[in-house]
Amino acid sequence: MKTCATIITRSSIFIFLLIIIACNNTNQPSEKTNEEKKAKIPVPSFNADSAYTFVKQQVDFGPRVCNTPAHEKCAGFLAEKLRSYGAKVAVQEGLVAAYNGTQLRIKNIIASYKPSAMSRVLILSHWDSRPYADHDPDPKNHDKPIDGANDGASGVGVILEIARQVSISSPTIGVDLLLVDAEDYGPPQDQMKNEDTSDWWGLGTQYWAKQQHAAGYSARYGILLDMVGAPNATFLMEAVSMNFAPSVVKNIWSAGNNIGYSDYFIFEQGGAITDDHLFINKILNLPTIDIIHLDRTSQTGFYPYWHTVKDDIQSIDKNTLKAVGQTLLTVIYREQ
Repeated sequence: MKTCATIITRSSIFIFLLIIIACNNTNQPSEKTNEEKKAKIPVPSFNADSAYTFVKQQVDFGPRVCNTPAHEKCAGFLAEKLRSYGAKVAVQEGLVAAYNGTQLRIKNIIASYKPSAMSRVLILSHWDSRPYADHDPDPKNHDKPIDGANDGASGVGVILEIARQVSISSPTIGVDLLLVDAEDYGPPQDQMKNEDTSDWWGLGTQYWAKQQHAAGYSARYGILLDMVGAPNATFLMEAVSMNFAPSVVKNIWSAGNNIGYSDYFIFEQGGAITDDHLFINKILNLPTIDIIHLDRTSQTGFYPYWHTVKDDIQSIDKNTLKAVGQTLLTVIYREQ
C-alpha cells in the first residue's frame, strides 16, 4: 500500500507539471504559429479586367498633359472614382515650373484608407502623360503627345483596382494611394544636353514631398508603379530602390515569386532610374521602391513603345496587370 501511494503521488505531480507546461505554451505562441496565422489572412483576388478598364478610361480622355482639357477632366474622374470606393480623398493643387519655364497647373490626388492608423503603406503612380513622343522612330512624331497607356495609366489602373478591393475587404493597416502629376514633363530628348536634368522630372512628386497633404505624414515604405502593363514585362530590382530600401524590394519580389509570378519579378539588379521614388527617398527619407519595366534588350532600357505614339491601349496586357496587382495585394494584406 505504501508503495502504491508513493507511485500515485508521483504520477499526480508529473501530470500536474505537464498541465502547467501546456498552459505556458498556450499563452506564448511560437513564431511558427504567428506565421501560420499570418498566412491565413485572406488576400482579395485582383481583377485584371477591372484594372484594364480603368486604364482604358484614362486613355479615352486623350493625352493627359498638364494645362489641357483632357488633363482637367481626367483629374476629376480619378478623384471621384476614389471617393466612390470609400477613400478620404484630397486634391493638392499647385503651380510648378517646367524645364522651359512653362507654369504647369498640377493636381496630386491622395486617397487614404484608415487615415488615423499609425502603420501605413504608400502606393503611388504618375497619372499625367508625356507631351512629346521624343523616342518615336519617326522624327515627325517627336512633338506629338502620347496616350501613356503603359507609361502612367497602367500604374493608376492597378491602383484604382486596389482601391476597389480595399473598399470591399479592409486590410489591417492604413493604405495611402497617391496619384502624382507632372512626372513626365521633362526636356525632350532632342533638346537634352550633357547637364543633369533629373530635377525636371517628377515635378508633382517633388511638390508633394515638400508640401505634404497631411502634416508629418509617414509610412512604413512606399511602392511606385511605373510602366506595369506591357506584355511579358520584366521587373528588375532597380538600383535606386536597392540603395534606399533593399529589404522592401526583396519582400515584394519574394511575394511575387511565391504566388507564381517569377517571370515578371526577376531577382536581378537593374540600372538606376530617375523616377518619383528618388525624390521621396531624398526629400522625405521615406524608403520607397520602384516597380518599373526594365528591358536590357532594348536600346532605351525600357519597353519598346516607351515615349512613342504606340504607347496606347493596344500595348496593355491584362496578365501583367494581374501579376503586379495580385503581388501588391498580397504584400498589403500580409502586413500586420
